[in-house]
Amino acid sequence: MTIFRHKYWPAVKRCTGLDRVVGYTVTARGLQIIGSTGTVLLIAHFLTPIQQGIYYTLLSLMALQTIFELGFSFVILQSAAHESVHLTFHPCGAVEGDPVVHARLASILQLTFRWYLRAAAAFVVILLPLGIVFFSRRTQDTSNVDWLGPWISAVLATSITFLLTPFYSFLEGCKEIKQVAMLRVQQATMIVVLSWAAISTGHGLYACALVNLGAIAVGLYFLAGRRALLLSLLRCPVGKNGVSWRHEVWPFQWRTAVTWLCSYFTMQIFTPVLFWYRGAADAGKMGLTLSIVGILPVVVLSWIAPKATPFGHFVKTGRLRELDKLFFRTLKQSVALIALLAVACLGAVVALQHMMPKLAARMENPMVFFILLLTAIGSFVTQGMAVYLRSFKKEPYLKQSIAVAAVTLIGVLLVAKHWGNEGVAIVYFICTGIVGFAWSVAIFQHQRELFRRKQSPDPELATNIFVAN
Repeated sequence: MTIFRHKYWPAVKRCTGLDRVVGYTVTARGLQIIGSTGTVLLIAHFLTPIQQGIYYTLLSLMALQTIFELGFSFVILQSAAHESVHLTFHPCGAVEGDPVVHARLASILQLTFRWYLRAAAAFVVILLPLGIVFFSRRTQDTSNVDWLGPWISAVLATSITFLLTPFYSFLEGCKEIKQVAMLRVQQATMIVVLSWAAISTGHGLYACALVNLGAIAVGLYFLAGRRALLLSLLRCPVGKNGVSWRHEVWPFQWRTAVTWLCSYFTMQIFTPVLFWYRGAADAGKMGLTLSIVGILPVVVLSWIAPKATPFGHFVKTGRLRELDKLFFRTLKQSVALIALLAVACLGAVVALQHMMPKLAARMENPMVFFILLLTAIGSFVTQGMAVYLRSFKKEPYLKQSIAVAAVTLIGVLLVAKHWGNEGVAIVYFICTGIVGFAWSVAIFQHQRELFRRKQSPDPELATNIFVAN
C-alpha cells in the first residue's frame, strides 16, 4: 500500500493512529460495512419480512458459539504474546530462543487445538437440534419457509470456522499481526461476494453457510503457508515445561469466558426474544438495525484490537509508560471516530425516512437508532478498556458483566411482549449504556492503579485514567 510510504505519512500516523496494521484492519471492516449495506438493500428487495426475521434470528443463534469458545481466542493471543516476546521465528518454521519458553509456546498451541476440537464437536451436537426445536415451535412464521437446510448447513460451516479461529489468534500473538490483518481483508472480500451472491440468487437463508465456507477456504490457504511452524509446535515434546492449563490458563479463561458470554446476552439475545414474543417481522427490524449499529464499534476497534499483542509485550517487559502512551492516544482517536460515524449513521437513517420509505420501514425508527448508537459508543469504550486490562492476563469485568447481562436479560424478557422493540432498546440503553458504562470506567481506574502499583514502586505511575503519560 503506497500510502504508507508517502513523505507526509508519519504526521498522518501520529494524528490518526493509522499504521499499516490498522490500515489492513480498517480495510477489512470497511468491506464489512460495504457488505452489510449491500446486504441490507438486497434483503429488503429479495427477502420477505418473515424471511428477514428468520435470517437475523439464525445469525443470532450462530453467535452462541461464544458459549463453546469460552473466550479462549483472546486468552490464546495474550498467552502467545507473553511467551513469544523473546523468541525468533524463521520462515522455515524453526523457533530460536530459550528451549523452555519454546516448549511453553508449543504447549499453548497443543492445548488450544485439543480444546477447540472438542468444543466444535459439542457445538454441532448441541446447537443443531436446539435450533430445529426453536424454529419448529414458531410454525406460524416458518411453515412456508425452508429453514431446515440453511440451519443445518450454517451450523456445520460455522463449526469448521470455529475450529480454525484459534490458529489465527495464536499466530497474531506470535508477532504475525500484519499477516493476520491481511487475512481478514481477504476473508471480508470473500464474505461480501458470497453473501450478495446467495441473497441475489434467491438463496438468502444459505448466506450464513456460504460466507463461512468462503472464510474457511481463505483461512486454510493462509494456514497452509505456515504449516511448518504450526506442525513443528504441535509435534514438539513439551514434557514438564508445558503451560499448566489449570493454574495458568483457566483462572484467566473462565473469567473471560463469562464476560464474553454476558456480552452475547446484552445484545445478540434481542432478536431471538423478539422472534419468540413478537414474531419474525419485529425480530427482522431489530436484527437489521443491530447489524448496522453493531458494525460501528467493530470497525473502530480496528484501532485498538491490533494493539493487544504489543500491549502484552509491554506488560511482559515492564514498559508500562509506553503501554499507557499507546493506549490513551489510540483511545482518543477511536472515540472521536466512532462519534463521527454515529452522527453520520443517524443522519443517513433520517434521510432514508424521506428518500427510501420502503427500506426505512424494514428497520427501526430514528429514535430507536439514536438510543442504540449511544449504547454502542459506551460499549465500545468498555471494550477498549477491556483490551488494556486483559493485557495483564486478568479479567476484572467479571462481576460487572454478569450483573449487567442479568439485568438486561430480565428487563428484555419483561418488556419484549408488551413494549416491543422500543422497550427492548430502552432497557439495553439503561443497563449497558448508562449503568454498565459508568461501572466499567470505575473498574478500569481502580484496576489500572492496582496493576501499576503492584508492578512498580513509582507512585507517579498510578495516574488518573484520563491523563495519558
